[in-house]
Amino acid sequence: MGKNYIDIEDDQGATLRYRKHVNGRGLVAHGAKVHPKALIEAGAYVEPGARVGAGARVARGAWVEPDAVIGENARIDAHAHIGAGAAVGDGAWIGVRTEIGAGAQVARGTRIGHDENVAPGLTIITDRKGLWLAA
Repeated sequence: MGKNYIDIEDDQGATLRYRKHVNGRGLVAHGAKVHPKALIEAGAYVEPGARVGAGARVARGAWVEPDAVIGENARIDAHAHIGAGAAVGDGAWIGVRTEIGAGAQVARGTRIGHDENVAPGLTIITDRKGLWLAA
């Protein structure tokens, strides 16, 4: 039987311990809170202080930085990056290779397409088709 955790050394030489999430085997850092019914796919990382709600899906290669919040039933697609302290609302969808800047707020039900960039600190809301609206 294999280990359920892995230790990784960061750029400053500190060692961070990640456990493999029971649903998907993605890596969740010590101090992060991920609901057992969230799916964290293998190859995804959730950093310390981050929170991921029930039914959320974080796809392979996605990275959720420290203190970010992923709402219930939100979907973070492959290789997306959620910046430190950013918040993704319930039911929101973040596309493949999309960057959500530090401290940005993505409203409930918002759809951000593939290869997009949301600036740090920006609050964004879209219509059902993903067209950006004034917030």
